[in-house]
Amino acid sequence: MEKIAILSNEYDGGWENDMDLKGVIFDLDGTLLDSLPVCYSCFRNTLKHYVDRDFSDSEIRAMFGPSEEGIFKKLLPDSWEDCLRFYLEQYDKAHSEYDRPFPGIKDALELLRERKVRLAIVSGKGPKSMEISLRHSGLGKFFEVVVTGSEHGANKIYDTNQVLKRWGLSPDSVAYVGDMAYDISAAKEAGVFAIAAAWAGTAEFEKLKAMKPSLICPDVETLIEWIKEGGNL
Repeated sequence: MEKIAILSNEYDGGWENDMDLKGVIFDLDGTLLDSLPVCYSCFRNTLKHYVDRDFSDSEIRAMFGPSEEGIFKKLLPDSWEDCLRFYLEQYDKAHSEYDRPFPGIKDALELLRERKVRLAIVSGKGPKSMEISLRHSGLGKFFEVVVTGSEHGANKIYDTNQVLKRWGLSPDSVAYVGDMAYDISAAKEAGVFAIAAAWAGTAEFEKLKAMKPSLICPDVETLIEWIKEGGNL
């Protein structure tokens, strides 16, 4: 299955943008949506159901990298499809509590769209959970390209490069916004402007800071101000 899916707002070749910034790629969980708590909860409920053990948030977080499909295939290879189905049912039901983007995110996306900056998501989420998150949040309309994760593990460097190739843009005209240290590392390796999203309660500020991002945003307003100032890279 193709990992890059055009959702909406396809680029028509007619946009002009006099900002230095030509494209922004976002992570989803903990960056656009406060959805990490629901991920932890649904993984915990699923694993309790199938393994009869309570997993902590940190244990679940340590599993991240592969998509949900990959995590369940590794943990429960004989019943991973049932586990995934159970997880997605839980995720869909619970997501209604976390369906609103972080305050200011829609304003930031609207501002970027007004300024003709191209928008994408590169995330480790599987395609089915991504669809649930975008459907509940209503954010799908903003993004031209969405790249979901692989069951074999995260490779955001490759995924970012694929988006750049599709857009025909150089790395020095694009930013990546993410809430984890790996996001910043991958963005820097791909050569794009690395923005640390430190506004979630689940964000680990000191770890993000230690990665020396191009810009660290303790709140969404900081990101908005950067866009208003011209998105200089």
